[in-house]
Amino acid sequence: MAQQHPTSDIDLPHLTGLEARIAERIAPTLLDLGYELVRLSVLGRDTPTIQIMADKADGSLISVEDCEQISHAAGAILDVDDPIPGAWMLEVSSAGIDRPLTRAKDWERFAGHLAKAELDVPLNGRRRFSGTVLGARDGKALIRLDDGSEAELPLVDIRKARLVLTDALIEASATLAGVTTQDEDGEEERRVPKLNPKKPGKK
Repeated sequence: MAQQHPTSDIDLPHLTGLEARIAERIAPTLLDLGYELVRLSVLGRDTPTIQIMADKADGSLISVEDCEQISHAAGAILDVDDPIPGAWMLEVSSAGIDRPLTRAKDWERFAGHLAKAELDVPLNGRRRFSGTVLGARDGKALIRLDDGSEAELPLVDIRKARLVLTDALIEASATLAGVTTQDEDGEEERRVPKLNPKKPGKK
């Protein structure tokens, strides 16, 4: 099936090696189905688990039914492409509310919210940063630190970054999802749909 979305046109998370290859294979199909790849990890040795974290293209959280659709689509591609020798498992989940920030568009979308980030390569002698997201520019994530200064974090050097769960973030996520907060502590909105069909790959 022809890909309608070349990977060069898709804002993918920064990955390398096997994870990058898998992401490039499945991302166009997921986008055709109305989903975006947020994060992809391959964990384990004997029977590796391919973890796919996704959102709907409109930014809303995915449901268990969405996880099933993504699992079927990604599984079909991986069965053909066969990037991992032997058996493997596939796990699909929503990015959740206090989600990872893996792409430039994530930093743009969540400007104004709190986040924490850790770099592989130190910037001005430090690896860990926390503060208010300001957006992204020229391949760098912009963040206003707790001391009021601003930092520009190269996206390719970010080891991990995640939103900090706050009342404002819960409210914004609930509004996007079209639901209201059920509990004062936001427990209802924190539930993250997840599907692990324990589907073995080719043997």
